Amino acid sequence: MAEARLGGHILADALVAQGVEHVFCVPGESYLDLLDGLYAQRNRIATTTCRFEAGAVHMAEAYGKLTGKPGVAVVTRGPGACHAAIGVHVAFQDSTPLVLLVGQIPFEETDRESFQEVDYRKMFAPLAKWVTQIDDAARIPELMAHAFDVATSGRPGPVVVAISEEMQREMAVVQDLAPAPVLPPHPAPEAIPRLMELLGKAQKPLAVLGGSRWTPEGRAAIRDFLVANDIPVAVSFRRQGLFDGTHPNFVGDLGVGADAGLVKAAKGCDLFLAIGTRIGEPVSQGYTLFDMAGATPIVHVYPEQAEIGRVYRPALGITADLNAFALAAKAAKPVAKPAWSGWRAELRAAREAQAKAPEYEGPLNLAVALQALEKALPKDTIFTTDAGNFATWPTRFMHVSEGQDFLGPTNGAMGYAVPAAIGAKITHPDRTVIGFVGDGGFLMTGQELATAFHAKAAPVILVFNNGMYGTIRMHQERHYPGRVSATMLTNPDFAKFIESFGGHGEVVEATDQLVPAVQRAMASGKPAVVEVRTNPEQVTNRQTIAQMRAQSAKA
Repeated sequence: MAEARLGGHILADALVAQGVEHVFCVPGESYLDLLDGLYAQRNRIATTTCRFEAGAVHMAEAYGKLTGKPGVAVVTRGPGACHAAIGVHVAFQDSTPLVLLVGQIPFEETDRESFQEVDYRKMFAPLAKWVTQIDDAARIPELMAHAFDVATSGRPGPVVVAISEEMQREMAVVQDLAPAPVLPPHPAPEAIPRLMELLGKAQKPLAVLGGSRWTPEGRAAIRDFLVANDIPVAVSFRRQGLFDGTHPNFVGDLGVGADAGLVKAAKGCDLFLAIGTRIGEPVSQGYTLFDMAGATPIVHVYPEQAEIGRVYRPALGITADLNAFALAAKAAKPVAKPAWSGWRAELRAAREAQAKAPEYEGPLNLAVALQALEKALPKDTIFTTDAGNFATWPTRFMHVSEGQDFLGPTNGAMGYAVPAAIGAKITHPDRTVIGFVGDGGFLMTGQELATAFHAKAAPVILVFNNGMYGTIRMHQERHYPGRVSATMLTNPDFAKFIESFGGHGEVVEATDQLVPAVQRAMASGKPAVVEVRTNPEQVTNRQTIAQMRAQSAKA
């Protein structure tokens, strides 16, 4: 017979029941009883103490991306929840399974504007798949089990669970609930034959991979299907880990900063295979790729039916788990003698051409340095990236290969890369983790390196320092050339910053310095920062500030 337990302990036990092995948190008095429950379960759930709530949720989100299981973060009420909202937005737009627990005021004080009171149902409604509040300890197993079900079903995403303070102190007799054994949705019987019929009529097909919760088996199956049919493959915004960038079928990324040639090719294709991507604003280049009425045939494969046809009318919509679809597609007989092999070779040649390193002024040619780094890194490296113009350099000039992972915020959240790198290293301690971040983004969450030391995790962070908010400066020079306002930055010595923690710091100012610096950082076994001092004049990998101003003067 079940024994009476404190609500806080029932919450911790519910996490165990759902298979949770790791929790990221910033502690607060609003969930002391849950913290005590986690202490009781310390041999089954590891708890990482973070320094900022956004950092904690970014770490949990990175865990969710890498494992396909919901990342779990716990934060306190009011300010803690507001800080955490950034990470919830990332998880929502990135379709990452996540469960955020938020401490709440005593429910008897509701609607008095009590200390740190927030109505989380209203606050998180547009940011999460589902928001609930637990005020009765007896309902903890039911609501927590449903939270995990919602986070992983259909289009994955974040769920927010508010846990009222006095509920955690209630005693209740209740059984824990294990996850429900739900089989993933498979393609309808006629889906693959209709897909192959459309493919057989095409002359210029293009596939774009996106989405989350891909398994290694699913990624291998979709690769085999696309390669067997010799289809050119692009990835959607910041999804470089879904297809081997060194493969002859890889033709680039269709997102922010995409190669103009690939965008033109996408507009000219006669069959667009959207597999896992919502065909959102970055992929569609601001909803300009296609006629929304369906002039270009689109096959849209997605696990949530409501997303299919949301913007573009597809010729065929397939509601299915992405991995189940991949296995079914792989089993289909390939198209005999595809008519588009020349088209695929043409797009691949264009990708290789735009990845060639141009000549840049100054001692550091970042393109050459990054390509040398690519060759020197392990084959199972995990990359994380922040938002910013610097991020287009590794995207354009590096290739994420088979066995590597790439994590980035598709919602453009600055401050993501450092905590994501820490979360990735905690999730996979035996793999090399490289974080790419700009000087602006680093100082938003760079203090989470303290968490890396606390957790004994040692990622290597590359800080691209040009002394400005580069993306905003780029737009500023295009619209208001020469009128620099609010985009310049004053920075510390980033190498000394990490050294003050006891970590490894390096400064890179020339092309041939990057690889040795990163190798020393990796060999140190410590959390490391490699500050890469870039030319501020080279504000993008395609234009300088002077070129932008000259272009504006001609307009």
